[in-house]
Amino acid sequence: MINCSIGITAYNEAANIGQLLRRMLEQRLETVSITEIVVVASGCTDGTVDIARQFAAEDGRIRVLVQAEREGKASAMNLFIREAREDVLLLCSADLLPELDAVEQLMAPFADPEVAMTGCHPVPVNDPATFMGFAVHLQWALHHEMNVAGGFKGGEMVGFRRVFERIPYHTAVDEASVEPIVRGQGYKVQYCPDAIVYNKGPETVDDFLRQRRRIYAGHLDLQRMLGYKVSTMSGGKIFSLLLKNMDWRPKQFVWTWAVVGLEVYGRFLGWRDYKTGAKNHTVWEIATTTKELDT
Repeated sequence: MINCSIGITAYNEAANIGQLLRRMLEQRLETVSITEIVVVASGCTDGTVDIARQFAAEDGRIRVLVQAEREGKASAMNLFIREAREDVLLLCSADLLPELDAVEQLMAPFADPEVAMTGCHPVPVNDPATFMGFAVHLQWALHHEMNVAGGFKGGEMVGFRRVFERIPYHTAVDEASVEPIVRGQGYKVQYCPDAIVYNKGPETVDDFLRQRRRIYAGHLDLQRMLGYKVSTMSGGKIFSLLLKNMDWRPKQFVWTWAVVGLEVYGRFLGWRDYKTGAKNHTVWEIATTTKELDT
């Protein structure tokens, strides 16, 4: 049996934390045991903490850790790593909703002692008939294809062994910071395509750019700090996968190149942030339209 600690990082997630905790408690498990669920609530000003504590009162496996100030997800993640009781950990944000077997699928590979990190398969709930919905589905479809092709890229919900004490506190790409630490010790990473996790992507161009610039700036900073380049930093690989999976219908074809333009612009903004240091993404600005997940 693989015992695991689940960490949930939350900032003003009253709309989502309850359904996520309920789904975690309902997980269908065969080879995995969830021994604890640790909610790290950072600087919340809504009902997140109260809702989490209500669940904790009903199930002793749930603990709620409160950070008085919002210090960034990396800080919350490091607090979880310090406080977790198990050596196999699962980390996710509070604005996700996993399938009922997602924890089993994500944790099962840890039966192999050589595996030290796993990644899930995010599926957006946005309407693909809209431009922004199309953009989000295209983005995550390319991430999936990149993983299937062997270029691991974790995100949204990840599993990892506690083979390190912390990640850098000043990073805007927390999950990506785990990968070079794990690989650097000779461990394997594994993509779990059947570990389905539903998320909600941006519904406005502003929120899309806000996310993409923050992530690209974070990846550039990660490359500087740890000398590691995540797979999606390779524009050539992404472009090759894009052509391979091109939707040739007229509207979707035009939309595809519009999304490419937005991605290029978002990366430019992220590069500028990184070069000038004018914008600190450690405590990032929330993309509000990605909240209130409804499946």
